[in-house]
Amino acid sequence: MACALTGVFGNPRSTPAVMDRVLIALVPAVGVSAWAFGPLMLAHCAVALLAGAGFEAGCQRLRRRPVRPFADRSTAVTCLLIGIGIPAAAPLWISIVAVGIAIVLAKELYGGLGRNVFNPAMAGYAAVLVAYPQAMTSFDAATGATALDALEFRGALTVAEAAADGAAFGVVGAAGFELVNAAALLGGLYLVAVGVVHWRLPAAVLLGIALPAAALYDGGSSESFGSPLFHWFAGASMLAAFFIATDPVTAPRAAGHQWLFGVGIGALVFAIRAAGSHPDGVAFAVLLGNLATPILDRWDRSHHARPA
Repeated sequence: MACALTGVFGNPRSTPAVMDRVLIALVPAVGVSAWAFGPLMLAHCAVALLAGAGFEAGCQRLRRRPVRPFADRSTAVTCLLIGIGIPAAAPLWISIVAVGIAIVLAKELYGGLGRNVFNPAMAGYAAVLVAYPQAMTSFDAATGATALDALEFRGALTVAEAAADGAAFGVVGAAGFELVNAAALLGGLYLVAVGVVHWRLPAAVLLGIALPAAALYDGGSSESFGSPLFHWFAGASMLAAFFIATDPVTAPRAAGHQWLFGVGIGALVFAIRAAGSHPDGVAFAVLLGNLATPILDRWDRSHHARPA
């Protein structure tokens, strides 16, 4: 028992060990997503995992490397993040396309793990969101439109009137999504506790979402975009803060630049929600942040290379 607890809660020392902790941390979010949005969510996760294994094995064979899909578990993490993000009512082939783009184009063509410029899961998700917008915004009769949709297209209704007009709103955030965000927060705190994630980046992302939300929140008028607490527990906020923006490959290395990176992503998420054409802007915000990472890292190297 002691050895098992050490394995789960000890400080990981290898990439597979790190990814194992991330997979453990994702379990609550996957389970709650399936409970909130139906078992088809699990089908998307299963299809994504099978597709990820196939694409990774194919790339390994083409590169004449040992065929060992999921050896470092990073592909499994990417697949689960995509599976959670795809709407349950979307066709299952959407998950296959998203995973193919994530693994083949966003990861392997750059040289594999550690060399990719963009977060693979967000690259795959953003690609299918742009290519298949109708399928990616489809919701069945049980799910309905999300609270972010309801706010964006509510007309002259106040926030309270929009919330009372349908079942899209929960207690503090979006119905269903607030529970998924709470589960992702729980998993994220576990990652911080075991040393996989530093608290700095999640705090920066959540701060970036909260600051403009607080600045523009007027109590809930027809011009209001919602409170900071609402935005923390709507969409994919907690997944972005703890599981996506914290990707060590696509985030800056220096502490100060991580604050800039995280706050920038959070602010972009809010800006896209408030004024963009997509209700949730996590994927696009993260990808734009990834573009800034090489600049921030180069800036850091040039700063330290200057003579004293």
